[in-house]
Amino acid sequence: SAFAAAEAIMTTDRYPKLRSKTLSNGVRVVGVAKGAGMIEPNMATMLGYIMTDATIEKSKLQTMLSEACNRSFNSISIDGDESTSDTVVAIASGLKPLSSEDELRTALFEVCEGLSADLVRNGEGTGHVMRVKISNFPGTEYHARRLGRHLANSPLVKCAISGNDPNTGRIAGAIGSFMGKFFPTESVDEMSLTLGGRTIFNNGKFVLEGQEVEEELSNHMADAQLGEHDEFPQHQKFVEIGIDFGGEGSDVTVLG
Repeated sequence: SAFAAAEAIMTTDRYPKLRSKTLSNGVRVVGVAKGAGMIEPNMATMLGYIMTDATIEKSKLQTMLSEACNRSFNSISIDGDESTSDTVVAIASGLKPLSSEDELRTALFEVCEGLSADLVRNGEGTGHVMRVKISNFPGTEYHARRLGRHLANSPLVKCAISGNDPNTGRIAGAIGSFMGKFFPTESVDEMSLTLGGRTIFNNGKFVLEGQEVEEELSNHMADAQLGEHDEFPQHQKFVEIGIDFGGEGSDVTVLG
């Protein structure tokens, strides 16, 4: 079974990763993955196998998989350390006719994004998972993902979130260091930041509203906390961080 396969490829993983999606005409997409350390694109110390019984041309499946990987496995980080041994494979048996390529693409994206989230949630020593949503970045999606991973990999940001400490200056500092180094001519005057859905930075200044708001932000982090030694994750919550540069640009989501 797929579950047995997911268990068989585990190394330092605490639990197997398995995701599936059934299309409207009965075609299935099933994926398994493993990985818990040395997780940083390109792609990570990980194995991912996506299987479908759909009938589809190899070139089209390859294009879909590449798109899915950019949105998922190439948009995660646990420790910032790359590896030489990464594999994501998609296999189609052709046993069933495919009625909608768009539906298959959506299912493939969903399975890959679910597996990539499972990898981060099961990262070695992981106590929280950050979901960094970047909107209107003044550059390509590739560079927007780099910003997201730069923030997720910041030791100061990690320490703050690990302690459920809403140190908003560390988030802004990580963004500023990236933009100053790689996009020094781009304006951040219209940038706004949110943490747990609450605005923490806008119009060039922090939005500080006292102890009550700090407790709200701290509780948001605590609510998303995971047990580092749980046999299975008790929930699928995230520490939600939003970065909106205003205007028009690239939109990505990074997990770390």
